[in-house]
Amino acid sequence: MMVAPSGNIMATIEQTAERPSIAPVRSGRKYRFVEEFIDLISSVRFGVTLLIILAAACMIGMLIMQQNVSGFDRYFAELTPSQRLVYGSLGFFDIYHSWYFNALLAVLSLNIVLASIDRFPKTWASVMKSRAAVPVRWLREQASNAEFDVDCSVDELAIRVENSMKATGWKRIERAERQGTLYIKGQSGRWNRFSAYPVHVALLTIFIGGFMTAQMGSTGQVPLTPGKTTDIMSDTVATLDRVNEVTMRLPFTLKATDIQQKLIKRDGSLSAMNTIDWITRFTITDETGTHEAFVQMNRPFDYRGYRFFQSSFTPIGRARTITVAARPAAGGEPELVTIPRNGSAKLSDGTTVGFAEFRGNFRIGREDPNEDTSEYPNPGAVLSVTPPQGTAITAYAFGPQMADIPAAKNPIAGYTYQLTDFEKAADQHILSVQRDPGATVVYVGFALLCLFLLTTFLFSYQQVWVAITASDKTVLVTAAGVANRNAATFNEKFLRFVANLKEQKI
Repeated sequence: MMVAPSGNIMATIEQTAERPSIAPVRSGRKYRFVEEFIDLISSVRFGVTLLIILAAACMIGMLIMQQNVSGFDRYFAELTPSQRLVYGSLGFFDIYHSWYFNALLAVLSLNIVLASIDRFPKTWASVMKSRAAVPVRWLREQASNAEFDVDCSVDELAIRVENSMKATGWKRIERAERQGTLYIKGQSGRWNRFSAYPVHVALLTIFIGGFMTAQMGSTGQVPLTPGKTTDIMSDTVATLDRVNEVTMRLPFTLKATDIQQKLIKRDGSLSAMNTIDWITRFTITDETGTHEAFVQMNRPFDYRGYRFFQSSFTPIGRARTITVAARPAAGGEPELVTIPRNGSAKLSDGTTVGFAEFRGNFRIGREDPNEDTSEYPNPGAVLSVTPPQGTAITAYAFGPQMADIPAAKNPIAGYTYQLTDFEKAADQHILSVQRDPGATVVYVGFALLCLFLLTTFLFSYQQVWVAITASDKTVLVTAAGVANRNAATFNEKFLRFVANLKEQKI
């Protein structure tokens, strides 16, 4: 340590005595507070704490049903008033869009950036300014070390050491000499010391994508009924004591062309336990034209940043197709025709039979829109029958429960009609709609995170030193090596390197 001359010391003391003593103290406290605050928010411990809190918030979001999930209104109704008050006050019903969740992401992102900036110079210096000449005593203290004598010249041994290092995989070879000892250093995977920074970039990418979704994304549900058009989606918003429904207009219109439900047991109900798959076909119309869309249970559809996927269905029994037996009133064999929803079929004499309506529980009069008819207790179809060169007449085709009532035996256009079979389908399929502008960014972030984590833990930064000291009779070789991870694998590699050197000494 250098000490200033006594004259300079006295001058410094005199200058200090002339200044007010209060100002430097205040300034020092202020700067110390700023430094301590920056040290806190850039510390690894603070970042880990934020990650734990963020994980706890995500766990709450998984345990408490979120308001944009199908069935939330029923879940909300089952909660006690105190639960509704507490969960609503804390924003647990929409936690991923809450202010404190976004604040956690922002502070954690700041912590990652500051920690990277704070530690990068040290990491750079430790890697780029690593010395080849180190104390031999330090080499002997390493976990992976070896020491032996070699009967050859120093120059010959140095060439052997460099060749063995290259053959083992340590490519960056350096030489240095200090106090009569020749040092040879080999290393590999220097980039691994910087692997934390790509991981930080991947995490920040994920956070940015999540923030984009939270601020610019939207979710909702759209019920689709075959033949009907809509451009409205609805969403559920929970307040402290009630659930409200809000509607949003889509930038395009949707029209359902077909909905289908594949059942496990054909004669069973429309329940989810008896369903293999839900299929929805619809069209999307906007300023660019009309586009076909198709959604299955595990096959969503993406359009203009919106994702459509199956959510639920209404438990009102309908039919996708019906099979009707048309019996001539004058006698003869009945004709079987299969008619698709909103379609028609022709009989042999040119009579057109149209599929107008289907009910899972048929009654004379209006249908109850709130009745669950997914079990099909009394199926029946309303037909529109048009004789050749005639006008349309309403007819009915009933199942076996109502096959003998007068309306079923009353001839229409020369035929009586009986419902013999039908393909079950719900009245509506409800699609979940999600606009997720940050989805691609999040996917890229997770892909980068997986890639960088794999490369970080599968590879390591390895350094090997060999100190060659010549004596009167032999040459003393002291070798040691370190790795920042995968120590067991590195030790095996180091032992093979030492064994190779010992074999070459003979």
